[in-house]
Amino acid sequence: MILFWFALATSVELWWLDTPARSVTSTGEVLLAAGRISGMVAGFVLLAQVLLMSRVGWLERGMGSYALTVWHRELGGYLVVAVLAHVVLIGVGYGSWSLLISTRDILSAFLATGILVGVGVLAIRAIRRVLPYEAWYFLHLSTYLILLLSYGHQFADGQELAGGHFGRWYWTALYAFVIGCLAWGRVLAPLALNLRHRLVVTEVVPEAPDMVSIYIGGRRLPELRARAGQYFRWRFLTRGCWWQAHPFSLSAAPNGQWLRLTVKVVGDHTANLARLRPGVRVFAEGPSGVFTADRRRRYRALLIAGGSGIAPIRALLEDLPDGTVVIYRARSEDELVFREELEWLAAERGARVWFVLGNRDDPWPKRVFTQRGMRELVPDVRRRDVYLCGPEGMVSTSVRALRRLRVPRRQIHLDPFEF
Repeated sequence: MILFWFALATSVELWWLDTPARSVTSTGEVLLAAGRISGMVAGFVLLAQVLLMSRVGWLERGMGSYALTVWHRELGGYLVVAVLAHVVLIGVGYGSWSLLISTRDILSAFLATGILVGVGVLAIRAIRRVLPYEAWYFLHLSTYLILLLSYGHQFADGQELAGGHFGRWYWTALYAFVIGCLAWGRVLAPLALNLRHRLVVTEVVPEAPDMVSIYIGGRRLPELRARAGQYFRWRFLTRGCWWQAHPFSLSAAPNGQWLRLTVKVVGDHTANLARLRPGVRVFAEGPSGVFTADRRRRYRALLIAGGSGIAPIRALLEDLPDGTVVIYRARSEDELVFREELEWLAAERGARVWFVLGNRDDPWPKRVFTQRGMRELVPDVRRRDVYLCGPEGMVSTSVRALRRLRVPRRQIHLDPFEF
């Protein structure tokens, strides 16, 4: 975070260093100055957004997937506002909109602005929820097109980046760094991983009426260095699946012989996954995430799962010490996944598992996710690390109850469902 604000301040400082060459006195000059500042802020935030999407390992390990998601969502709104402010201030400052069609670079920048606003509108939660994952994913990839279209305008028309000044070298270095991270995280590292391990589907096992587990084999699996609680982005190279990559957590701790992911069938893609056959090649990216046992600050832990969020929770139970408590929320016994495995692990590791069944308005589920209910089930909850994975509503309700119980934020670890 410190590096982010320092780099942003340096970007804006370029305008300040260039200001003495031009006095800012009239209203038009003030508007132009504000337009240039907002443009530089927008350019920097765009680079930050692309870096957050780069999937480079050091960034995910340092910040964690949840923090990256929050930063990406919040910065997206600021980016749209900064870009629109830049366009309006520059246009009004010049007193003429004819400049908008004066050069090819400005035209490409306007096209980038249109794409950005479109993506921003589609990112509104109410709209995003009704979009298929695939549609949102491919629309989001247009961020790279925005970067390409805005690059020429920034370097051709940005006065602070003209000539051989420090500003040009600084922004060139920023672009090179971000593009390098993007190439490594999105292309080179995944290619190296898959060439080394040659992953294939070995077995598909039904777990519940709408849940299946997929077992993955390959070469030199211990070298993956994956941990319980982490996830991969999986691409299955067969008809109907090869063009999509989705994130699924490991549902068992890696053992050097196979990896297991568990999928809830909710659409066409996951229905195709349930019909996979042994021998299908797999292209994976990861491992990712810091929803792992080594992040805990206390000896004991509380694990809270809802629905298919049980997958990383079940894997984590293998890595955590004796005395762990698991709260597993489901609507009925038929929806429980890994019940036998959880009960066996609980007996082997001295853990306790609570199955919380029923509709959200039933007395037992409503009581559990309150201060009083959690204190009754886990009296020493303040002295535990808490891992939560499940639907957004359950996670937010649990976090509110935990904070009212004065569980420190640093002891609360989140792995909400990714959309």
